[in-house]
Amino acid sequence: MNQSQHKNASKFSLFNLGFRPFFLGAGLFALISIASWMQVYFSLGFVSIENISISQWHAHEMLYGYGMAVIAGFLLTAVKNWTGIPTLHGRPLMLLFTLWCMARMLFLFGTTFITWAAGADLLFGLMLIIAIANPIIKAKQWMQLAVVSKVTLLWLGNLVFYLGCFGVLTSGMNYAINGAILLFISLILMIGRRVIPFFIERGVDYKVQLKQYKWLDISILVVFIALFLNVIFVQIPYLTSIFSWALFALNGYRLFNWHTVGIWRAPLLWSLYGSACLINFGFLFYGIQAQYPSISILTLHIFTIGGIGLMTLSMMSRVALGHTGRDVRNPSRWVGIAFSGIVASVVLRALVPILTAQFYTSWVLAAAILWILSFTIFIAVYAPILIKPRADGAFG
Repeated sequence: MNQSQHKNASKFSLFNLGFRPFFLGAGLFALISIASWMQVYFSLGFVSIENISISQWHAHEMLYGYGMAVIAGFLLTAVKNWTGIPTLHGRPLMLLFTLWCMARMLFLFGTTFITWAAGADLLFGLMLIIAIANPIIKAKQWMQLAVVSKVTLLWLGNLVFYLGCFGVLTSGMNYAINGAILLFISLILMIGRRVIPFFIERGVDYKVQLKQYKWLDISILVVFIALFLNVIFVQIPYLTSIFSWALFALNGYRLFNWHTVGIWRAPLLWSLYGSACLINFGFLFYGIQAQYPSISILTLHIFTIGGIGLMTLSMMSRVALGHTGRDVRNPSRWVGIAFSGIVASVVLRALVPILTAQFYTSWVLAAAILWILSFTIFIAVYAPILIKPRADGAFG
């Protein structure tokens, strides 16, 4: 390393590109939010909450707090790659991140500062939409606006949540949370279709070409839209079951075509594939839940911990290595342990209670501890990577 490279290596680079602050913030908030939730859940602490339930408070922060941070970091980085046009960095990125932080810190106090939290949160979402839409429009990549539309729907969902909090929209919180879960799953299906087979083909230590079918992609999209519209607006249980089980079959066939034995030797591959499989099992249970609502809380956590949680942790781990000039084929050995912790967490939170409901609260606590340990590992491994410059000395 020459003198200029050595000097660059010591620089603070947290606001060079979107994934850096938002992945670090998401990882830290994953710890803080679940720790706070456990205090409230087990009555070890008190949070002033009015007009919403404590479970809605928790769900909002994991979806519109943690989840949106990961989306912001990923898309601010991906859009730059897709379009070749720089996205927010430096002070504008710092401002966007500060708005997200303000909303999260204020909401940790429950609804005490709900007006200020809502203002910061909605302004953050609006700025994010503009930040990712501008380069796409400038590059005239109109197909990429499908991603922007989903982020916009998530922003509208957040608005609906706050309108519910203020008593303007009846049941706004439920619409916002149910809609957000499906929108996150939709984004994962869309982006996963692009990147998971690409990563697998280039990540295994042998040549493989995975099968892709246009009819399958279109079928999954159409059925998912039908499911979303029914769940949010029509709410006919047997249609929910039909659409969910159709997605389980269609997406299961896609995952069958994506499978190759080499993924199980690479944590950054099996975690992505495993998360996609858990989402698929989520569709199976979602169809059952429509007929037996008593298991809804378990289905919810298959989607959120196993699907969203594992997928985002895996994606953050890979993107952080790739976009800092490091070898994605050689991650820290601790990363696989973190992924395994999330898998164990979803098993204890969503599956084991079906068999041993009498120990339900113990399984909830064990699952939370495993989640916290997994994200502690992520922060310990990736905080230095996210703060320091790229390994090759380039900007980003």
